[in-house]
Amino acid sequence: MNDATQDFARPGYEVEPIPGFPHAPLDWSLEQAEKIAETEDLTLTETHWQVVRALQELCSQQAESPLNARDLHDALDEHFHAEGGIKYLYELFPEGPLAQGCPLAGLEPPAGVQDKGMGSAV
Repeated sequence: MNDATQDFARPGYEVEPIPGFPHAPLDWSLEQAEKIAETEDLTLTETHWQVVRALQELCSQQAESPLNARDLHDALDEHFHAEGGIKYLYELFPEGPLAQGCPLAGLEPPAGVQDKGMGSAV
């Protein structure tokens, strides 16, 4: 997410977006996400997919200047506030919503969240 190689589906691109995932990176697929979930011992539910969509949308809106871990954390907390915010997201992603959610969404986790022992840098 922090380099120019992160491409997102945007109006004007020749690539057809994946139905239900209009902001997915161009090289992302549902199959990739499911394989990653399997290695993470996650059983994906519609709620997990909502988080994936939210991450893809948040990052596509900031493709020119990627969000840092704190900004992305806060945006997710706000987006899922009605469900319980970040605490709710940790129930879905025990290793951290950024550490586990970003790879599922086809995004490189922001610096500082790669260490799964930390879950999130924030």
